[in-house]
Amino acid sequence: MKVLALNSSARKGGQSKTEWMLASLATGMVTAGAAVDVVHLRDKKIRYCTGCFTCWTKTPGQCVLQDDMTKELLPKLIEADLVVYATPLYHHTVNAHMKTFIERTLPCIEPFFEKRNGKTSHPMRHDLGRAVVLSVAGFPEFSAFDQLSAYVNHLFGDRLVAEIYRPAAESLMQAGMEQRRAAIASALRSAGSELIEKGFVTEKTMADIHLPIARDVEQFHVLGNMFWKTCIREGITPKQFVEKKVIPRPDSIKEFMLLTGMAFNPEGAGDMAATLQYKFSGAVEGNCHFIIAEGALSAREGVCEDPSLTIDTPFDLWMDIMTGKADGQQMFMEQKYTAEGDVALLMKMRAFFGSEK
Repeated sequence: MKVLALNSSARKGGQSKTEWMLASLATGMVTAGAAVDVVHLRDKKIRYCTGCFTCWTKTPGQCVLQDDMTKELLPKLIEADLVVYATPLYHHTVNAHMKTFIERTLPCIEPFFEKRNGKTSHPMRHDLGRAVVLSVAGFPEFSAFDQLSAYVNHLFGDRLVAEIYRPAAESLMQAGMEQRRAAIASALRSAGSELIEKGFVTEKTMADIHLPIARDVEQFHVLGNMFWKTCIREGITPKQFVEKKVIPRPDSIKEFMLLTGMAFNPEGAGDMAATLQYKFSGAVEGNCHFIIAEGALSAREGVCEDPSLTIDTPFDLWMDIMTGKADGQQMFMEQKYTAEGDVALLMKMRAFFGSEK
């Protein structure tokens, strides 16, 4: 089976979630025996359709524009048994690279009118292969893809055999998401194999691709806003955020509790049972504590009775320590903050919170 996999993302490598997902899908297709031709549209010279209709009249099926679309991509499209249209979600539909490609497929259509499914349409000049649409979005809800889904269903009709959408995709590349990325990549490889072997993606595989990133939308908003505020504060792009392995900086106790909870490492905690009390002063005042028991962590506001360790610190200082801008041990030695109780727990912080969940 011949597969043409079109990637319209302008981004490259690890920054492009579209490219990352398509690569995993294509790997599964190859494993199932398909010949997959991955094309990055950003590398091709594709001029805009001028609407001259030469391809309908003077040279039926042949575009007057001589570029990569006419010379290379259109023949590949006609020969393909399956075409994957992979696009990031731009303003809730395909991006400019993909839209330009789609508009230049006009030579594949004949100018005559006919009725199909109760609507006026044009007949196809070629029997084009089945279509798969893959897209990613930063928003956490699947409703972000509603307009794209309506568009591609209208465009491809019965040829559309799968829609693979991944919300909250920007979060997937952040530190602490390694296991989730691996699980989703595995599901995408399975989807690729299923498309070749069965002609569709099973419900279980699609559910695995849709693995939740955050427990709820409110949590997603808090984490997302922390990410963007940190980028603005540091003067960096999302790409630089990932490359430099920046840790989002909490601005409130609520954000601190959420981020600490997500960073908890059960394996590092082992069978440890302890309660960590934080007393914050300065720019943000308040108290919270974390209970570690049976490999799990629970976060609560306020003061607890008989904590294993109490850390009394200016809020901004602890956020500096948390985000790697200050050395916790040095700050303790300089008495910038105090710790009472089992001080040895300070040395275990990296084990508790040093890797992903």
